[in-house]
Amino acid sequence: MKERFRPVEPDTDNAGVGRKEIGFTAASHFGFRSEERLFSCRGKSRGRIGHIFRPPFIRERRRMNYTTQMDAARKGIITKEMELVAEKEKMTGEEIRAYVAKGQIAIPCNRLHTSIEPNGIGSMLKTKINVNLGISRDCKDMDVEVEKVNSAVKMGAESIMDLSSFGDTRTFRRRLTSECPAIIGTVPIYDAVVYYHKALKEITTEEWLDIVRMHAEDGVDFMTIHCGINRATAGRFKENKRLTNIVSRGGSIIFAWMGMTGKENAFYEHFDEILDICREYDVTLSLGDACRPGCLKDASDISQIEELVTLGELTRRAWEKDVQVIIEGPGHMPLDQIEANMRIQKEICKGAPFYVLGPLVTDIAPGYDHITAAIGGAIAAASGASFLCYVTPAEHLRLPNLQDVKEGIIASRIAAHAADIAKGVRGARDWDDEMSLARKNLDWERMFELSIDPEKARAYRAEAKPEKEDTCSMCGNFCAVRNMNRILDGEIVSIFDE
Repeated sequence: MKERFRPVEPDTDNAGVGRKEIGFTAASHFGFRSEERLFSCRGKSRGRIGHIFRPPFIRERRRMNYTTQMDAARKGIITKEMELVAEKEKMTGEEIRAYVAKGQIAIPCNRLHTSIEPNGIGSMLKTKINVNLGISRDCKDMDVEVEKVNSAVKMGAESIMDLSSFGDTRTFRRRLTSECPAIIGTVPIYDAVVYYHKALKEITTEEWLDIVRMHAEDGVDFMTIHCGINRATAGRFKENKRLTNIVSRGGSIIFAWMGMTGKENAFYEHFDEILDICREYDVTLSLGDACRPGCLKDASDISQIEELVTLGELTRRAWEKDVQVIIEGPGHMPLDQIEANMRIQKEICKGAPFYVLGPLVTDIAPGYDHITAAIGGAIAAASGASFLCYVTPAEHLRLPNLQDVKEGIIASRIAAHAADIAKGVRGARDWDDEMSLARKNLDWERMFELSIDPEKARAYRAEAKPEKEDTCSMCGNFCAVRNMNRILDGEIVSIFDE
């Protein structure tokens, strides 16, 4: 393969990742004290691509001679990342290794993302949450997005997807991979449009691919690549009309580019080159669903299913090169179609982890789509999805603010946890049983500690303090829990004379 123009050379003077520009000042901003970090980069070289501190994971990789987590798993190696995932999931390292070898668990972990705390994504593990953030033309304040990242990690999001589409995207992205312990994902097609700053039809095939390499060099753990739509499927899409056409931003961009240039989708045509990049840096491929349904009427149509078949074929090609894969899914979908769609994906893609946006189960709730998505997400995850992309109340309306981000994360975490209980994930119900015991004991402080949102729980109780501490303002002396505790302990229960 001939050498071609590279969009950005490695930053050898650390100018591109200075702390002052975007407000990251310490790891603690992500909700982790320095001693809680998995490892810490120290010294002058911190954060410099090409001159980066090599943490224990990277040194192990070199010593044991493997490229990706899947490569290691197939060689019988249980990596440090697998051991950490196993500990979190109450599984053995060998169990994790076997699933990674088959492609049914992905551990997105770019070898250059030095601050990552690894997490596994797979249907047999706890359901993970992704939070979409990033700078846009209308909301370009990096400090605001940094605050959202900090809050998202503190609230338990395992993954941050940087969807920045304006301004100095590389500085923000590099800062994330330098400091953030969450899995970091991106969509290179967005960044290409920003980076090259020229008409869409003027972007070349080589330039699309160069951006993929740049993101890998920047330490991104997974990338959404819209390679499931090609000229043939685009032609059939035109023949099978939809109510809302293509609602995927990346999908609409590559569809338009193919239409204007007459060329094949660069990501589809040069998929093997993308795999080579992913293998070199251990980047997990998130195979994007350009044709995901954007309304209930378009759900499960020929365009969605045909693209899924293509993604299944590309999954097998990725696995042949030891590249980890997750599959992106719907979208908007009626309740009664969700379980069937999860089963179809698992069959076509041979158990590769499924990453879903929602799905939203109704189209009529702007301002409340975190709820419509949580309903669909709970069903999807209980039926086999592994990874939920959060949806905020601002979906379809505007870029989310900090409060929107919080509500979206909490709704998604509730959906994920409910699904984990339903599918019998190890230890999932322990949390609920602890909460139930605290309620039985009327131990308010313990209830707050166990709440998914302790701050809100405390605030609600404080707003309406009861007359007696062992009750709440809803029931007062009629509290069934308190009265049952008393009668079973042989005490007298009275209500009106207290």
